[in-house]
Amino acid sequence: MRVLGIETSCDETGVAVYDTARPGADGLRAHAVYSQVALHAEYGGVVPELASRDHVRKLLPLVRQTLAEAGLSVRDLDGVAYTAGPGLVGALLVGAGVARALAWALEVPAIGVHHMEGHLLAPMLEDPELAPPFVALLVSGGHTQLVAVDGIGRYRLLGETLDDAAGEAFDKTAKLLGLPYPGGPHLAALAEQGRPGTFRFARPMTDRPGLDFSFSGLKTQVLLAWQKSDQGQATRADLARGFEDAVVDTLAIKCERALEAAGCDTLVIAGGVGANKRLRARLQAMAQARGGRVRFPRPALCTDNGAMIAFAGALRLQAGQHDDTAIRVTSRWDMAALPAVSG
Repeated sequence: MRVLGIETSCDETGVAVYDTARPGADGLRAHAVYSQVALHAEYGGVVPELASRDHVRKLLPLVRQTLAEAGLSVRDLDGVAYTAGPGLVGALLVGAGVARALAWALEVPAIGVHHMEGHLLAPMLEDPELAPPFVALLVSGGHTQLVAVDGIGRYRLLGETLDDAAGEAFDKTAKLLGLPYPGGPHLAALAEQGRPGTFRFARPMTDRPGLDFSFSGLKTQVLLAWQKSDQGQATRADLARGFEDAVVDTLAIKCERALEAAGCDTLVIAGGVGANKRLRARLQAMAQARGGRVRFPRPALCTDNGAMIAFAGALRLQAGQHDDTAIRVTSRWDMAALPAVSG
């Protein structure tokens, strides 16, 4: 089954073709992502109206490009998957409208995919041996969640952020340190130059039981330390390192607790923050010490992309699930409400 995947939930236009007849990563026939970073940099953040308009401009050319790279025409498609939420409603409607129109014209089934389920299942795209049950840490944009995955579509929320997500904390901390947009990658790069231990910040909510997160106070600690410092470049790097170490330690501590609570030895990391090198190393070390394993998607599949949508949609379409012809998107969507995929 050849499935076209379309991702337009925020500020990246992603398109991919996944072929279920090919094993693992070989099934990804082609994928492409267009980033709107340059468009939004002037404003220091995503402008929803501009994001929607740019998706309109870029989506169809990207579909044509991706199909050409896959050596396919639209008539070779057996299904279409698209991000239906959560995300910016205007941006989601662009992808949903194109996907539904294509599916109607081709007389093939289409399905709206949960953005976070796409992230959660992305590691399975490249690792056919990976299968539930496992614990997933979802660290993407405004989400930081620990989820027990009992099967595809069978998710139990173990813990989540009570305020800023880890990705938001990275971006906001970068902004207060004067780093350019998008701040998270710039802060991580600056932290490479920082001296470990020069600034030590709290590991929020690790001094009590539970699996929830809170990063808002950590951001405030960095702000106060910055205001009291000499505000030199070396200090900026040391603060970045101290902040990153605090976030990484907090995530690792909570992940280990989640594995213990779920009685599981397999940890899956998904989402943009999952590309952070220090987080990857820390979680690898934690998993190995426990005699378990941790799985990450490749960095290109950590950020928003069409490949994860094509793959997640293909799993559901193969199971006989599809939507009617109505175009529906939502800014908020509880992943626990998704139907299970049998088998």
